[in-house]
Amino acid sequence: MALSYKARRRLSLLVLLVWMPFAVVVTVSILGMFDRPPFLLELLIYVIAGAGIFLPFKFVFQGVGRADPDAPPPPEE
Repeated sequence: MALSYKARRRLSLLVLLVWMPFAVVVTVSILGMFDRPPFLLELLIYVIAGAGIFLPFKFVFQGVGRADPDAPPPPEE
């Protein structure tokens, strides 16, 4: 089932305003329970966590920055 342009825009806004801060807080909280690893390992953990958290939403963000393909063309003057 393909999402409409408006649904993708709304869902992308929801992901950015709700899911992203929640995921960041959870990731930092989980890593805070352990001793601090070396810098490069910590960076790798954050990169993998970020990719794992946001890659499932890739389809939502595709084409959101473009003009609405379903909108009628603007009137010519």
